[in-house]
Amino acid sequence: MNFKKMLATAVLAVGSSLTASAAHVNVGIIVATAPPPPLAVDPVGVAPGPGYVWVDGYWDWVGGRWVWVGGHWVLPPRPHAVWVAPYYHPYRGNFHYHRGYWR
Repeated sequence: MNFKKMLATAVLAVGSSLTASAAHVNVGIIVATAPPPPLAVDPVGVAPGPGYVWVDGYWDWVGGRWVWVGGHWVLPPRPHAVWVAPYYHPYRGNFHYHRGYWR
């Protein structure tokens, strides 16, 4: 597939996602590499205050490589928000990666 076709497909996919849900956009990235390394286990510890939730560590795709984001405590962006962890799945000989998001 040539570059112009890939760009048009990506723009169409983003546009479709934006119109489907203005509140949430989770566009996958096609990663032409092996899957991420195994997950590490981060110590949880004690929440720094009321209302904080623990977000497990995960591998993120940054600058063409997998980068570990350690588990951490965070205040949700709004009441009752739930963190949806990132996920990866095989897709046409590559890996499709979806970033985590608040639902």
